[in-house]
Amino acid sequence: MRDSSQPTRERILQAAGKLFHRDGIRAISVDAIAEKAGVTKRTLYYHFRSKDDLIAAHLQARDEPNLALFKRWFDEAEGNAAERIAGIFRHLAQSARNARWKGCGFLRTSVELVNLPGHPALVAARAHKKRVEDWLCSVLAEAGVNGDTSSLARQVMLLLDGSFAAVLLHRDPSYMETAAEAVVRLIAERLPDAKANGGSPKGAA
Repeated sequence: MRDSSQPTRERILQAAGKLFHRDGIRAISVDAIAEKAGVTKRTLYYHFRSKDDLIAAHLQARDEPNLALFKRWFDEAEGNAAERIAGIFRHLAQSARNARWKGCGFLRTSVELVNLPGHPALVAARAHKKRVEDWLCSVLAEAGVNGDTSSLARQVMLLLDGSFAAVLLHRDPSYMETAAEAVVRLIAERLPDAKANGGSPKGAA
């Protein structure tokens, strides 16, 4: 049952998000989105100039919630910065065990729009990934890691997006857990207390 009190624009975005998640952005028509949202195409185009703008708005709407979720998982985890960042990967592994999990929507969209690098949705996707990278950089800096925190944050992002791809391809969430182990090894040895602990990450041989 539709919530008639929900703002029309948000209802359209919610409908589009469900359909995009289920079938991808190219397979879903504007007609299908309008029908699911309970609006006319004219109303949809009043709020969004085109399907491309709607796709971009969908990703922009996911930006803050996704980053907020990473931050919450980090804050709730125990241990040092390496273990807490690895906790994000372990939470993602749990999510990937859900039959409805379909990976990272930002990356899936980039694959569908691979021939359109200037597409507004890809601009939104790149902005989101950069925000996550910048947040990781700030977390690493606050933890006092040795060396270039920008480069280290980028390495974590490569592990993150690489594991998204591997899990989606193999349908095996343990790839995300393996990436978590790599994150611990990558970061722990560069933490201020690493030398005092013998330079070995927790759990390392």
